[in-house]
Amino acid sequence: MPPRWNENWLTAKLGIDYPIIQGPLGGLSSQRLTAAVSNFGGLGSFGAHGLTPEAIEDVIAQIRALTSKPFAMNLWVSMADEGARLSDENAFNRSFAPLAAHIAALGAPRPEDEPYSRMRFEDQARVLLDENVPVFSFIYGIPPREILDECRTKHTVTIGTATTPEESAALQDAGVDAIVASGFETGGHRGSFLRVAEDSLTGTFSLVPQITDTVNLPVIAAGGIADARGVVAALVLGAEAVQMGTVFLACEESGASPLHRQVLRGKKAGHTALTKGFTGRLARGIHNRLLEELNREGTAILPYPLQRRLVRNLAIPAEAAGRSDLLPLRAGQSANLSTCTHVWAS
Repeated sequence: MPPRWNENWLTAKLGIDYPIIQGPLGGLSSQRLTAAVSNFGGLGSFGAHGLTPEAIEDVIAQIRALTSKPFAMNLWVSMADEGARLSDENAFNRSFAPLAAHIAALGAPRPEDEPYSRMRFEDQARVLLDENVPVFSFIYGIPPREILDECRTKHTVTIGTATTPEESAALQDAGVDAIVASGFETGGHRGSFLRVAEDSLTGTFSLVPQITDTVNLPVIAAGGIADARGVVAALVLGAEAVQMGTVFLACEESGASPLHRQVLRGKKAGHTALTKGFTGRLARGIHNRLLEELNREGTAILPYPLQRRLVRNLAIPAEAAGRSDLLPLRAGQSANLSTCTHVWAS
């Protein structure tokens, strides 16, 4: 009997029933959503790149309390832009200027420039290894060989992210188990590591066959996939699974704010654009006043993660005031196809 549509080498390797992987969602992850997706036979993921090792350990324990199924923890290999260490008060003031009037109008205090505090990828990865997580996924590069070697020893499945065929070849040479082909339609950060993100903008359904022709590893299609039509198309093009983020971001179980979820379900969600303004690294968001102002020519943007920290000083009071026009609303190009309201964890 031939295998069913949802059965292949990757689903067997991951121990899941369906070739559906929830995008890690970065700072919008939640333990509840991760566990819910896993409980229903997909692979739930949690984006932990902004957390301390101690916090990551707590998150893993909380997920395991909610599910006995496999799940993925996601990290960024590149934790900061080079300029973050050299950024000074003058740079902070230039980047603060476009936000100053909005922050003042919302009655929030003026943020102060704080020195960059380094967080080490190796320290975060150590927690994943010590906790024997089932799946370790990552973007923005390739972990050191000793980390990947220990993953193999511990039978931890490794999933790297490629935005170009060249990146997929590098990941295969490093010995990862599977590769996410991340098209520029995705709402997540671009994750490019061989060329700058702006020079690595290939659509999902162009990128997937190029990567499947380049590597001999399972490929996971990501970017602009929001319903069964996208899943079928990705599988036809040679992917063994799909990774979807925005479609889950709209669910009550996600870590997105109620206002963010409300906008995702509205008619304006389909108008998106790429920007560095939210965090300092290229990502996609719903077009609104904040995105338009931060994308204006000549606007100064701090390196990652300093820009991300700066924008939070506006996002927090804007959320409290119900001002979705001043929120960094991350979303992929198919956001207007999102209809999910609940995953309903078992």
